[in-house]
Amino acid sequence: MAEPIAAAALAIEAVLGWPARLHALTGHPVGLFARIIRACERRLNRRDASPARRRLAGMLATALLVALTGGLTLAIEIAVHAFAGAWAWPILAVLAWPAIAARSLDDHVRPIRDALLRGDLPEARRTVGMIVGRDTRHLDAPATARAAIESLAESFCDGVVAPLFWLLLLGLPGAWILKAINTADSMIGHREEPYGPYGWAAARLDDLVMLIPARLAGMLLCVAGMGAGLRGWRVMARDHARHASPNAGWPEAAMAGALGIRLAGPIAYDGVLADKPWIGEGGIAAPHHLSRALTIYRRACLILGLILGIIAMGIAWLA
Repeated sequence: MAEPIAAAALAIEAVLGWPARLHALTGHPVGLFARIIRACERRLNRRDASPARRRLAGMLATALLVALTGGLTLAIEIAVHAFAGAWAWPILAVLAWPAIAARSLDDHVRPIRDALLRGDLPEARRTVGMIVGRDTRHLDAPATARAAIESLAESFCDGVVAPLFWLLLLGLPGAWILKAINTADSMIGHREEPYGPYGWAAARLDDLVMLIPARLAGMLLCVAGMGAGLRGWRVMARDHARHASPNAGWPEAAMAGALGIRLAGPIAYDGVLADKPWIGEGGIAAPHHLSRALTIYRRACLILGLILGIIAMGIAWLA
């Protein structure tokens, strides 16, 4: 059963994150996905081909990535069950642990908050630039806080809720197929060249697998907003569609509502200003809002962990 595996994997990651020494020794499993994606892109993404052929090539590369990931992790899961029997679940929890990023996300956002609170804007810009794709060189303190809050809300879905959802649904293959698709979308799922039609399949598949987790993440953030959660529900229902992504708007709008601020809005990418609509209502983000966002995020992770733990204990008791 996947419930104890998911609860244990979340608990392991919450305590350990992804240790720097381990990363230096082995890297992270998504690095393997990145190498496969780059190798396929070099061979299949012919920019002199027609858009239809490039789209077909991207579909082939994405299908290959999913098949390799699913096949390998399914073989591992079957082998673990054959070897460990009833005690397979803790081994599978360890194998699922790197697919989750609850502690890791907190470890990346907390230094941004700390730099802003002590007035070190250059350091805040540098650290936020590690987790967002926008230009950060000229961000002021409110824009830096806004970028960090948006990334925190969206990554709660991508790095916590979604892998646990697919782990519960499809076991170990589900969690790692999700991470493979996320990685492909982040690397090639862009409308701009050199990807364009080639990245279409990765982007659309990512939209599909994130559909339910995004809405669950938004609901969890509203619940974690406590007294401000009612405003979170209202803003999420009203503003989620203002985001360009069909999914990212749900957790971002929930967080904006819970904090009583505006997120999204105009953003610069590669020196070009994108005039995006605002999400939420109220004032602009400030460093103390990032502190509150981290508190809401931690509560949401705790609520999710408690739900998984209660379900796992209930199933164990019934069995």
